[in-house]
Amino acid sequence: MEVLLESGGECVALVRINRPEARNALNSAVREQLARTFVELASNDDIRCVVVTGMEKVFAAGADIKAMADAQPIDMILRASERNWGPIKDFPKPLIAAVNGFALGGGCELAMHADMIIAGASAKFAQPEIRVGIIPGAGGTQRLLRAVGKFKAMKILLTGEMVSAQEAEAMGLVTEVVPDDEVLDRALALARSIALLPPLAVRKIKELVLQGGDLPLEAALVMERHAFQLMFATADQKEGMQAFIEKRSPNFTGL
Repeated sequence: MEVLLESGGECVALVRINRPEARNALNSAVREQLARTFVELASNDDIRCVVVTGMEKVFAAGADIKAMADAQPIDMILRASERNWGPIKDFPKPLIAAVNGFALGGGCELAMHADMIIAGASAKFAQPEIRVGIIPGAGGTQRLLRAVGKFKAMKILLTGEMVSAQEAEAMGLVTEVVPDDEVLDRALALARSIALLPPLAVRKIKELVLQGGDLPLEAALVMERHAFQLMFATADQKEGMQAFIEKRSPNFTGL
């Protein structure tokens, strides 16, 4: 299997890309396995947060160029790769990318599907598609623009140059930079801390951030207000506030 599903402990799942012979290049088999895995995790109520990672030296080195070199437009249409990205794009639970080494092309796009990116100090990010005569095809132009703004995005997209973890953090592409050997531990620690929080509120926050970002502010504020009011129908709201009053740790059940 090119995609391994492991326990991250405490209601956390760890999804690991495992194709070392090809630097974790995202061929069709990997994308299909990722899609199936995220469909499964979305419906698993025991899982509250997910970490996706690769190997020590490479997160994912992009698409499999050899598999695309002779393709025609109709071939690419029929591949319908968007169907395999859909379960990650629409994943309702928090997703953290733990990035060591290279996150290039589709690998960078996969990381940008996450809600947080924890990067090792030696990590490198790039959208090098321009250098092989194409453009990003899994959200690279749009997610990068929204993450770092027009001028930084244009440089990355038009040059194909790599960006260091430190540069990525400074421009807002990365959540945190930690020593290389602490990346996975830090990502899992964050995931476990989130998994202890009320699942319905966590999901709603993710939904509001992702949907509201492209709405006019007033419309997004109305959506937020309605979601805020809805939280008062949950058992976790009653438990959280009662625990605060009683000065004890809350026990959130997701109800």
